[in-house]
Amino acid sequence: MPLIGQQTWRFDSKPVLLGTGAIVGPKEGQGPLAMDFDEINEDSYFGQDSWEKAERRFLESAVEIAMRKANVTSEQIDVLYAGDLLNQIITANFAARTLAVPFLGLFGACSTSMEGLALAAMTVDSGFAKHALAATASHNSTAERQFRYPTEYGGQKPPSSQCTVTGGAAALVGKTGLGPRITHATIGKVVDLGIKSPFEMGAAMAPAAADTILCHFQDTGRTPEDYDLIVTGDLSRVGLPLAVELMEEQGLYLGDKIKDCGILIFDPDQPEVFSGGSGCACCGVVTYGHLMRRMQQGELGRILVCATGALLSPLSSQQGESIPCVAHAVVIERGSGA
Repeated sequence: MPLIGQQTWRFDSKPVLLGTGAIVGPKEGQGPLAMDFDEINEDSYFGQDSWEKAERRFLESAVEIAMRKANVTSEQIDVLYAGDLLNQIITANFAARTLAVPFLGLFGACSTSMEGLALAAMTVDSGFAKHALAATASHNSTAERQFRYPTEYGGQKPPSSQCTVTGGAAALVGKTGLGPRITHATIGKVVDLGIKSPFEMGAAMAPAAADTILCHFQDTGRTPEDYDLIVTGDLSRVGLPLAVELMEEQGLYLGDKIKDCGILIFDPDQPEVFSGGSGCACCGVVTYGHLMRRMQQGELGRILVCATGALLSPLSSQQGESIPCVAHAVVIERGSGA
């Protein structure tokens, strides 16, 4: 696994995405991508007595779906990389307790899906694992309770705010088999341009996304024409134009090749989606559901998925700190049987 340039890993064995799982909640199931998810759960509580427990079940269910598709059992899993938005990543921790597999917890906020996928591919490519899982989840009501106002409070939001996606996403990576291939990962740096409001997450994350995508093209020597699609995680309708502007200032023009998962997942006319989706599950379910379907149908051959994350906490916001952000990008290519 050589390092290319400053921040990009090349996976020479091209680890395989053997199976993916994408499960969402009711609002996501009413959006334009509904047919592309493995499951839609109409109960935001997922049969549990708290939203936090429901979030854990979303993660566990996504993992179960990915393993079932890959025909791999938990005894064959060498490592699980997982994380979420809650304090001490309790969703991932408690799900790992249920799954009972070797576990490494992550906190990359909404960049966790691609952070985990990059690490899973690295672990398989280097020979330290035959099968590695990458998983994440988020829940609208748990995120609101932790980072803004509890749902029951009914606090008003500005149009620039985003709607945290309720769902779980998982990917099972193996050395050999049929499926899309993971060929590169560009690991982002933390970027902070001083935005402090938790209602301006798209604007806060845009510079990190631009920085990582620019670095990817510099490191690999590729051009936008080498990709069928370039997707950011959850910049939504506020952040994506800002990221595009920042990249164009540096001479990188992506045209209509760049999309955003936070824009794709909801119809703008849906109630209370504001500027679009966010949350750990946003990039995960769109990638492992919608984009994998398009790849399986032959519509996409090579994509660059750049998940974006805001690394704030309630405490840092209350103390007036700005929001440091990071973005991690992974290249997925259509392989045999994809």
